[in-house]
Amino acid sequence: MLSPFPKSNTTKGEGHIVARLLPNGLPGLETVTYRYPLKLISPTPTADQKSTVVFLLSYGGGLVGGDSIQLAVEVTQNTKLSVVTQGHTKIFKSPSPDVVTRQGLSVRVDKDAGLCLLPDPVQPFAGSVYEQTQVFTVTASASLCLLDWVTQGRSARGEDWSFVRWKGRNEIWLTGEGAPAGDRLLLRDTVVLDEGSHARTGRGLRASMHGHGLFGTLILRGKQMARLGDFFLAEFSSLPRLGARDFRSAEAREKEDGNNKSTEEQWRLSRLKAEKQHGILWSAASIRGCVVVKFGANTVEGGRLWIGDMLSREGTISELYGDQAMMCVT
Repeated sequence: MLSPFPKSNTTKGEGHIVARLLPNGLPGLETVTYRYPLKLISPTPTADQKSTVVFLLSYGGGLVGGDSIQLAVEVTQNTKLSVVTQGHTKIFKSPSPDVVTRQGLSVRVDKDAGLCLLPDPVQPFAGSVYEQTQVFTVTASASLCLLDWVTQGRSARGEDWSFVRWKGRNEIWLTGEGAPAGDRLLLRDTVVLDEGSHARTGRGLRASMHGHGLFGTLILRGKQMARLGDFFLAEFSSLPRLGARDFRSAEAREKEDGNNKSTEEQWRLSRLKAEKQHGILWSAASIRGCVVVKFGANTVEGGRLWIGDMLSREGTISELYGDQAMMCVT
């Protein structure tokens, strides 16, 4: 029996999103298509929403060895799009090191538009092999907030960076008037976590993570994210440096600091205390108009609390994209 439905012109694992302003002036979706194992869901828009929200999912909550996902996203002029998830993206064990699970994201952000991508972290299982490539093409006035983070695996089952390989690459290209000689590469950030690193570095992957259970990268770019980027740079520059030792007792230090510090300084002291408790190590740098934040934490929850607290404290994401954009980090 012939199917009454037209044949799909997409291949397995492909998806396409086009975000555009609706006739009523609110952000909305013009196109949403996907095929297994990719799944895309967007809640019904509301009159007070600040950005269109799309959930990036996979059937069964993860990707089986050998799965491949390719998602193309277009954020048109003056539109804001938030992409989130409903839990960790699980990467299941591959039958052999040659079977690679892949996920690709190709994004174009047009004039005065913005994309906020704050998903849950990727969780590679023991024996998994994963490669991820995310390419963002932006105009001079476009904005981008990208969080890319990975966990040690299923710690409750004793997994501690027990996968075969995890590779992630993020690229940001400038197009349009700001790149007169064609698209210009602004940033290429690559992270390779490989159990075979022992042969090259003399230490295994687990040892090289120094007890961290989470590693992440936050990339900020564009005028919408300028204030947030400056916030991270300022907070990083205010971190205590080597040689800045405080010889007061812990009790005296806490009492005097609590009495003499402003609300902002008290928050910073509280944050530094939490960073020590959760083993947070982080840095921030400005690179060709992008602010890149690298961070690690002893636990996934500790890392989530830290990045969520930083983003909430500064306030740009909730102000411009709405609280839903923050659901994976708070």
